[in-house]
Order: sequence, then C-alpha cells, then structure tokens
Amino acid sequence: MKLENKMVKKSREYTLEDKYEFRSIRPEEADQAVHIEQICFPPHEACSEKSMKERIAKAPELFLVAVEKETGKLAGFLNGLATDEHSFRDEFFTDVNLYQPDGKNIMLLGLDVLPEHRNQGLAREIVLQYLRREQENSRDMLILTCLQNKVKMYEKMGFVDRGIANSTWGGEEWHEMTISIGNYSALLD
Repeated sequence: MKLENKMVKKSREYTLEDKYEFRSIRPEEADQAVHIEQICFPPHEACSEKSMKERIAKAPELFLVAVEKETGKLAGFLNGLATDEHSFRDEFFTDVNLYQPDGKNIMLLGLDVLPEHRNQGLAREIVLQYLRREQENSRDMLILTCLQNKVKMYEKMGFVDRGIANSTWGGEEWHEMTISIGNYSALLD
C-alpha cells in the first residue's frame, strides 16, 4: 500500500512533492525555522532561538524541511536528535550535546507547519518523508511527546501512545509516542 497525498488545483491532480521540496535544512534557513517555531508553539513550549540554532548547526541532517517551490520559503519542518536512548526526556530540547550521530533512535523535537500550509496533508507527508529517510539511515524508532489533543493525529500516522511521558516541558502533561521504523516500512515502499 502506497500513501500519496494529493490535492486538486486548477483541475489538475498533483502530489505534495509537486508543490514542496523535501530536504535537510540549510544554515541560512535558521532564522526562518526559529520564526516558524514561534508561530506554531506557544512561548512556554517553543524551542528557544539559541537551542534551535544550535540544533541546526550540529544536526542539520535531522531537520527535514518542506520548502514551497513557488516562494522558496519554508512551509514546515520536523526535527530531532539521534540517540541510543529509548525514552524521551526534556534535556533533549535544550542540550544538543546529547546528540549521538549513529544513535538508533530519533527523539523528535518539533513538527511545525505554518497555518497557511495546513489541512492538505503536509504534516503527514513530512513525517512519511522523515520515516523513509531514517529507514535508509538504519534507524530503529522515532519517539516524540505531544499534548493529549494531538494523540489521535499521531496515531493516524502510525505512532503508538505509551501514555503519560516523563516530560514536564512548558509545565504541560505530555504523551510519549513511538513508531518502529521497521514495522512501518510497508507504507514507505
């Protein structure tokens, strides 16, 4: 089964890959990423400018951006840090030195899509593209935390809810969710 996100524009069917380029972030796009993070998350949950720029500098290959081809601007992104750990902890948000380039798991730190690019399947496509790429990198699992109101969205993407996370980031109660890349491979072909 192959998943395709299609939209109709001007009586022509096209995929999200026709509208967006999916690739790793470039250093000169750091300010755009910081700005998008500030739009997508409330101040107490958003990554700081310092932490975001440190992540981009140290692990740009773990940022997957969707660039709108028409404007050349970022429409959204997914980012994380590789590790051999199996459980999420808040220090991943702030300590880029926890990054292990050959780590088998990825702690996802943010899925951001600008409001004007939502409701067309872009978030799902970013996650699928990320899964595909990390499968090629021989990773085992993606791990994230999300608020209760996002659990169903991630479950539709194949993530499993492990229950309440150890995270207290931003003073919120988070769910820890995981997806095994090996078990998801059938959807990536």
